[in-house]
Amino acid sequence: MKRRSLLVLSLGGAAVALAACGKKESEVPAVPAPAKVTPRAPTVEALAEVRGFTVGALMSANPVYVFFDPQCPHCAKLWEAAKPLHSKVKFVWAPVALLNASSLPQGAAILGAADPVAAMNEHEGSLLAKKGGISAPGTPPADLAQAIKTNTGLMEAFGATGVPFTVARNLRTGQMAKGDGSMSTADLAKLIGVDGPQ
Repeated sequence: MKRRSLLVLSLGGAAVALAACGKKESEVPAVPAPAKVTPRAPTVEALAEVRGFTVGALMSANPVYVFFDPQCPHCAKLWEAAKPLHSKVKFVWAPVALLNASSLPQGAAILGAADPVAAMNEHEGSLLAKKGGISAPGTPPADLAQAIKTNTGLMEAFGATGVPFTVARNLRTGQMAKGDGSMSTADLAKLIGVDGPQ
């Protein structure tokens, strides 16, 4: 008899648990979240939230997103490695702020420039020459600062721990492709599913 009572209680608990699964979020009582929650990795479609500047084949339907920190020399190398692919691929370069106090103002200066591609070329050339990049005001406009913070959060949601970080839909397979760090032109072409330069 005791065994049967326990079974009924267990089934009753299961029924309550199942009923809670079907409720809308607004109907479920608020429960404090655990200290650390691992968010579900976003999809390529989530990249619509990115604010960056575009370079390359502007009419391409499948952009390649590159998250970069303006203070990262590896990002500068990837910027150069991507140039031979500009005729085939649309790149969206999205500044993030991870490395130091210059990251956010420089990212905002590039993003807010009248010609972001020219600003990026100047900046990355200066960075590769170990001159620190372009000068930028210490306090960027609030909208640009927020855009860079949003980019940083989205990049981290994809599981990136460093920069540069590349996310794209592989043009051959249709699958999401992610790349950590700098890479050669040939490796970048392979990641995104295009033929490398001839």
